[in-house]
Amino acid sequence: MTEIFIIILFTLTIILWIWALIDIYRSHFKNGIFKIIWFIAVIIFPILGSIIYFQFKNKMTSRQRRKFQPNFRNQ
Repeated sequence: MTEIFIIILFTLTIILWIWALIDIYRSHFKNGIFKIIWFIAVIIFPILGSIIYFQFKNKMTSRQRRKFQPNFRNQ
């Protein structure tokens, strides 16, 4: 019984860690250095880093998605 609980807990931890890393990669931070800092923090401290990242994510990321708007008319 305890082995199953440990396996489930370990699996959920790995999923949270991978989800945080993917989210850091896809997020648009207001300052570019924050992406590197969060990558390092989440890799070094997987559980705590992931939880803290998701708590402070909204304050550091831009809500607007970048739009690709090439200006081909001025060439």
